[in-house]
Amino acid sequence: MDLRLGYHGAVVVHGATIALRPSSVTALVGPNGSGKSTLLRALARLHPIGSGAVTFGDGTTAAGLPAREFARRVTLLAQSRPVPSGVTVRDVVGYGRHPYRGRWRAEDPQGPAAVARAMEVTGVAAMAARPVDELSGGELQRVWLATCLAQDTPVLLLDEPTTFLDLRYQVEILDLVRDLADQHGVAVGVVLHDLNQAAAVADQVVLLHGGRVRATGTPAEVLTEPALTETYGIRTEVTTDPLTGLLSTRPVGRHSVRVPA
Repeated sequence: MDLRLGYHGAVVVHGATIALRPSSVTALVGPNGSGKSTLLRALARLHPIGSGAVTFGDGTTAAGLPAREFARRVTLLAQSRPVPSGVTVRDVVGYGRHPYRGRWRAEDPQGPAAVARAMEVTGVAAMAARPVDELSGGELQRVWLATCLAQDTPVLLLDEPTTFLDLRYQVEILDLVRDLADQHGVAVGVVLHDLNQAAAVADQVVLLHGGRVRATGTPAEVLTEPALTETYGIRTEVTTDPLTGLLSTRPVGRHSVRVPA
């Protein structure tokens, strides 16, 4: 794709190329300001592209698609969204069906089933009749994810989806992301700050630093001690969990080892 992205004439992403594949999870990681969210928003056509292009597997460019057709292919769960007042959870999840409705909100035969399935999968079905402005941050995050799932697209983009969630729902959201790839063939692109979460959920990791792609590959290929230490500016240890076989990263600070007084 070789994307070049910026703000007000200042380039913040330099020639980034990534590939999101069906049945695969790609995690974008890197320090604050490395361009992760900007790159994700460009993939969703929410940030202008200075040069380069976003292309689908059939050769279609994202820029050439009508808005409704693009919304049937790609959906994005952004970091924050405005909270509508006095609207129920079911209605908000139903927003995800907008690309399938006609100009005059014609019937969407598959809509009710898609909304019900999305609420069930994300664990918000029991609160379907509750106003969303009465929900906690974690509950609201799951509602927005359900809205994305109801949109039923082959590409799902998630910008820090575990934000505001407690440990249980962090794990459940990441399990759901894995299920979407493994069982439904969805191509998932997700921005994560937690490197251990990225190692656990991703097939491919893209490490960004200073607006450039520093490395792309499997978690074992990308999340190495030299690469992370240099990228984050702090010594980072990488080990393998003997039980799960997954990588585990640990930044080493001044108080990482406690010395008895």
